[in-house]
Amino acid sequence: MISRVRVWLNRTYAENVFFMDQLRRNPSDRAVEIHATHGDADSPVLAAADTAELEPEGLSPAGYVEYALAQCARRGIDVFVPRLHQAAIVAHRAEFEAAGTALLAPTPEAVAVFEDKATAYEAVQSVGVPVPPWWRVRTAEELVAAVEELEELGDTACFKPAAGAGGVGFRVITRTPFSLVHLNGFPSPHVPLDLVVEAIERADGPVDWLVMPRLKEPEVSVDCLTGPDNRVRMAVGRTKNGRRRGFTLHEQWLEPARLIAGGFGLHYLSNIQFRMYGDRPVLMDVNTRPAGGLHQLSQCGVNAPWAAVKLALGEDPGEVQPPFLGQDYAVVSGPRPVRPVSLPRQRTAEAEPLLPAVPAPAAEADASADIADGAAATARA
Repeated sequence: MISRVRVWLNRTYAENVFFMDQLRRNPSDRAVEIHATHGDADSPVLAAADTAELEPEGLSPAGYVEYALAQCARRGIDVFVPRLHQAAIVAHRAEFEAAGTALLAPTPEAVAVFEDKATAYEAVQSVGVPVPPWWRVRTAEELVAAVEELEELGDTACFKPAAGAGGVGFRVITRTPFSLVHLNGFPSPHVPLDLVVEAIERADGPVDWLVMPRLKEPEVSVDCLTGPDNRVRMAVGRTKNGRRRGFTLHEQWLEPARLIAGGFGLHYLSNIQFRMYGDRPVLMDVNTRPAGGLHQLSQCGVNAPWAAVKLALGEDPGEVQPPFLGQDYAVVSGPRPVRPVSLPRQRTAEAEPLLPAVPAPAAEADASADIADGAAATARA
């Protein structure tokens, strides 16, 4: 009898409820039990898991590794998909293997290269992957100089943290003075240069940003599955152009993604993002983890999470090719359950006297009615 597979996802994105769904609906019809941990009790991944726990707060990376090893031993974890403290965890791969747990994560060297975007750009340039012009800035003077150079090239400047994920901290520089234009409608990523300079000068220490041109769409995220032998088993592009999403197998996107995934040890699932600079694709970002939108490949008949788990278990899935490309689509939100909680009591003591159970005297009632009528007239006005 084939035993069930026990998979753990730690503090992952809410969208990975779909990752979990795909593991359970695997084409091998293998029983999968999912353990999830998170710092947010209302994360839907906790409700979607078979077993779940809140993670302890305040652990150092080393302390988190000890916690993770204990979880794997206590829960009998076969495959661990780490997101939080990934760098510290992969540095202890041998200890997890000794506990019977395979890490679905890249090599320590790959994580180190791609957790810093400047280091990543230098590394991929060395193997021939095109990147946009970029400047690493730490002061207001460096920021202004980089912006002026880009504007001389006819580009719009933007910046983002040198380390980070998910578009956090991304802003587009504008020369337009701050006005009501910036306050009307929905919040915008555009920020006036003078306000950014002022914020840097008032900060307690230097910033660590990359300044580059704002790249054009389409944005193409290539989901890759790579084995410990550095052979890429899967590379499928997901395209984004405004609201419209789709899929591509065009080599202008896939060839550089394979070069990065196989050449730098991005084992198991990674996501490599490109945009256009002028008339050519350039690298935008590299994620050393499964993308939140990975489940969208199911529209192409591909179950990438299960293929990755098989590979981590030593069961090579072979070449994973989509049997077809799904039609273009849009992404919409939808409800997912969260774990039940006990609502706190709304009233623990009678802080104020309750209203009397008998009618007020006539004079008091008339005065109350006049006040109520006046309030209603004010509201209508």
